[in-house]
Amino acid sequence: MNAPPATPAPEPAPAGADTVRPHDLVGIGIGPFNLSLAALADGVPGGLATAFYEQRPAFRWHPGLLIEGATLQVPFLADLVTLADPSSPWSFLSYLRSRERLFPFYFAETFHIQRAEYDAYCRWAADRIPGLHFGHQVDAVRWSPERDLFEVDYTQLDPTGEAEALGRAYTRNIALGVGTEPFVPEPLRPLAEAPGVPVIHSADYLDHRDTLAAAGHVTVIGSGQSGAEIFLDLLRTRPSGAERLHWLARTESFAPMEYSKLGLEHFTPDYTRYFHALPERVRDDLVPRQWQLHKGIDAATIDAIHQELYRRTLGGGWPDAVLTPGVTVRTAGRVATTKVELHLEHAQQGTRSRLTTDAVVLATGYRERPLGRLLAGIDPYMRRDSAGRPVVDDRHRLKLDPSVTGTVYVQNAERHTHGVGAPDLGLAAWRSASILNTLTGKEPYPLPRRTAFTSFGLERREAPGIPGQGPALTPLRQH
Repeated sequence: MNAPPATPAPEPAPAGADTVRPHDLVGIGIGPFNLSLAALADGVPGGLATAFYEQRPAFRWHPGLLIEGATLQVPFLADLVTLADPSSPWSFLSYLRSRERLFPFYFAETFHIQRAEYDAYCRWAADRIPGLHFGHQVDAVRWSPERDLFEVDYTQLDPTGEAEALGRAYTRNIALGVGTEPFVPEPLRPLAEAPGVPVIHSADYLDHRDTLAAAGHVTVIGSGQSGAEIFLDLLRTRPSGAERLHWLARTESFAPMEYSKLGLEHFTPDYTRYFHALPERVRDDLVPRQWQLHKGIDAATIDAIHQELYRRTLGGGWPDAVLTPGVTVRTAGRVATTKVELHLEHAQQGTRSRLTTDAVVLATGYRERPLGRLLAGIDPYMRRDSAGRPVVDDRHRLKLDPSVTGTVYVQNAERHTHGVGAPDLGLAAWRSASILNTLTGKEPYPLPRRTAFTSFGLERREAPGIPGQGPALTPLRQH
């Protein structure tokens, strides 16, 4: 743990400021990743002084996509804690036990649980883990050279979201877990932002499901899991022969996600370490080429879509559903007052067309939330790469000026440095444990030295006591 000099007498601060004792760790945002960090921090021997702030009134995990029957794409072991500490009281199995559901789960033989159940589990944990403060909006983070601490200013919100009180916390370390935000392609942004226009992001799907089900013609844009689940859900609600659905994708096909056992090893700590050590230009070239590792469609969902479409041919006709990959939306606009016109271009054919539809669902994914406003107070201390992005070291820390003795850890904002595993739930517990091991300077959570059968590079380092590594490779001199 970074140990700053003795803290000077506190200066006047807003009401609610913690002027008695600085925190060891303040978390900003309470999504699954910072919730994992809070859960494991609760088990550190000797205890840590922590506080986690979230502007929402309670924990919710993608509520607009909790479609009935939709499952996680990772096993239930990818909960908040298990892959770092299976004995933790905050595991998914502990949740089941507290609900007297262990035996039903045992007989269900379910490895991939439903999203709604994962959300319920996280809400159970968020209601009980100490040090979580919902309804608290973090406004600014600053480094105080006088105190040798970070200052975190926040606004406490009432149940309606209005400001109720101001506060300030002091801390030696920060964990950024502000998550991602829905991405809307530029051609569709004016329509998505206009009131009353039926263009919504998939993040809000369930809030608009009834309206979409009643729409005459619906277009789904996006080739990933969310787009597939929404297309399937809409398909199941519409009568045979009158489905009036169109599914567009920019990718060359509606491709399955890479889910082979060795392919999944890209989501191990071993691959994360390998990726981080690559040159920046190589990492930037690699990430977009790995889209099928995390942006493809679960094979079971593809099967279900095909089965549903096939079932609708039993009467001799074909469903009124069009599935078109390899298409981009060039521009979009309104037609009359109720319809949307999409101007499309097919990449391989080099052809263009127009599609008129009554509603559009944008399953276009998410982007990391910009940190500029929040971190403006420490921006002068931050180191950036050639693309202007924050430099994140192999221990998930922002690289700051040496004069800053505190540490800022990042969660799910480091894909450019740590690879496709950054937003993956399966690495949550490992990353949280890594952060706590670094923060404390001890090893409250011993972590495995090897996690994959694949050796991702030619240069291998021997790990003592790990059998089955085979002979070491001798690096050749590069010319």
